[in-house]
Amino acid sequence: SRRRAPLFSEFMPDTRTVAEDVAVGSGDWEGKLAANKQAFIAAWADRAAFRAAYDHLANDAYVAELINHTGVSFSQSERDALVNGLAAGTLSRTDVLHRIVEDQRFLSAKRNEAFVLMEYLGYLRRDPDASGYQFWLAKLNNFGGNFEQAEMVKAFINSGEYRARFP
Repeated sequence: SRRRAPLFSEFMPDTRTVAEDVAVGSGDWEGKLAANKQAFIAAWADRAAFRAAYDHLANDAYVAELINHTGVSFSQSERDALVNGLAAGTLSRTDVLHRIVEDQRFLSAKRNEAFVLMEYLGYLRRDPDASGYQFWLAKLNNFGGNFEQAEMVKAFINSGEYRARFP
């Protein structure tokens, strides 16, 4: 299946699900957020599109396919540990998905792409246009991920499109 960024219409309900009853600094908010993320990943793995893409795969192919979609390298021993955990029943497919998407290498590799996407989804409340997204991703990459030096947030906040949201 082809990788793509989430659409605004998909992202907003998913965000509400992960953020439900989380108030940073209040009570065990970190535990609640972790539980919400785990529940979200489990629900994601149960979505029809995910199941259609992955249910038919053997454990080794499942792990390989998930890792392939990250765009980062996992060692053979890391891959083997995930496959062996599935075979032994000490890991579920949801556990494997969770470990892969929370892997720091994956998060680091996707940080700039996610940051640019969030500018569109958060400030402009819409899906990015391809040329604008590529422009801002290239600019952010050219500044080593430093959004302040790239003047990225400032540009989004000062844009007429953003300001028109507040009559």
